Amino acid sequence: MAKKSGKQLRAEIKKLKTRKLKSKLKKLRALTEAEAAAPLEPSTEAVVVSPLAPEGGFPVIPPIEGVDFATVAAGVRYAGRTDVMLARLAPGTTLAGVFTRSATRSAAVLDCQAKLATDAAADAGAAIVVNSGNANTFTGAAGVAAVEAIVAAVSTTLGVPTGRVFTSSTGVIGEDLPHERITAALPVLAPALAADGMSDAARAIMTTDTFPKGSVAELDLGGTTVRVAGIAKGSGMIAPDMATMLAYVFTDAAVDRAVLQDMLRRTVDRSFNRISVDSDTSTSDTVLLAATGRASAPAITDRATPEARALESALEVVLSDLAQQIVRDGEGATKFVEVKVTGADTDADALRVARAIAESPLVKTAIAGEDPNWGRIVMAVGKSGARADRDRLTIRFGALTVADGGRVSPRYSEAAAAAYMRNSELVIGVDLGLGQGASTMWTCDLTHRYIDINADYRS
Repeated sequence: MAKKSGKQLRAEIKKLKTRKLKSKLKKLRALTEAEAAAPLEPSTEAVVVSPLAPEGGFPVIPPIEGVDFATVAAGVRYAGRTDVMLARLAPGTTLAGVFTRSATRSAAVLDCQAKLATDAAADAGAAIVVNSGNANTFTGAAGVAAVEAIVAAVSTTLGVPTGRVFTSSTGVIGEDLPHERITAALPVLAPALAADGMSDAARAIMTTDTFPKGSVAELDLGGTTVRVAGIAKGSGMIAPDMATMLAYVFTDAAVDRAVLQDMLRRTVDRSFNRISVDSDTSTSDTVLLAATGRASAPAITDRATPEARALESALEVVLSDLAQQIVRDGEGATKFVEVKVTGADTDADALRVARAIAESPLVKTAIAGEDPNWGRIVMAVGKSGARADRDRLTIRFGALTVADGGRVSPRYSEAAAAAYMRNSELVIGVDLGLGQGASTMWTCDLTHRYIDINADYRS
């Protein structure tokens, strides 16, 4: 056997190394593709329920006739976690919606807005499908294709027109939605649809929420009991801008579509648009309201009637309850805070002041530290952009007058104020002394836990 030259040996060694590298690269590529195709593992961190969660847990909600729910663990992002909710709405259901005004809103939001702007017939029923774990936002053409695929599959499965299938997605932004996991779950979801599944639906749409959120109200319309019930999700990325989370509300009343839309827009403005956890508005914010018309009460076709006003009042009760539950579940929250502003030139000015206080990191961290730092309230009033007169300003913590007449109150007690700040529920009152304008915001404190949750949200 001829002895190989050094040049030949080096060439063979190079070929061997190349083959080994190619083999390793092939194995690495296969492993990467397998991991991409498989759901992520569930988080090992135990969920600690917010200390502000409503006592008694999720409320008992009687079925809303004309609405069925089903849920499944489809593995959209995590394995073994319920993450898809499907709702089937009976023929004759009218729908209304309000959505985020974000300039970077999701494909699902744009699709829902377009559909609600048309006059699609209600006689064929409708469907709502929601996934958690992935927001399907900032995903370009792939995001649009994902919505279209889900809509088409739900339409075929339930026999409803594509123009009456509404989708929502919530979770991580900027990652393609594995929509095939959702469509593959439809054969499991459809047979499981049932009227008593609202509590499971509330759990399926949760992301960083620590508890499911639901609310119900009943009213009498012409001798008939009518129900309004809803679910919502939201914990972080919460700020008032025409929705601020996901919420799905249902009533068995019969309501004209235009009246329903008008009713929803006004009640959202007085509820969901009065909350803030962190002053950030989501790209996916959606509120959908469905009226199935299955109650025997007369149809509501005029917003000025006593029946319309009664239904709107009940709707506001449900939406306000859900909105406040979102604040109570604010990421890392330990304090629920109501900011009440009176004496402004206008209601709009009062809202500017209330929002400036509710969204101020300095105010919120002082509340977390149980520090009665009324100087930060003065700061927030001054920066709000509303007309204010320092020498007419009154500030209260609960029933305690902290400042009036442009200076600290002679009746102020630091010890009493500090004791009040130790409560888990607080009221900050501000009177501008200028007029009759008034407004209220609901917010929470800002703790280190908020940083912990959001520092590794995508990890």
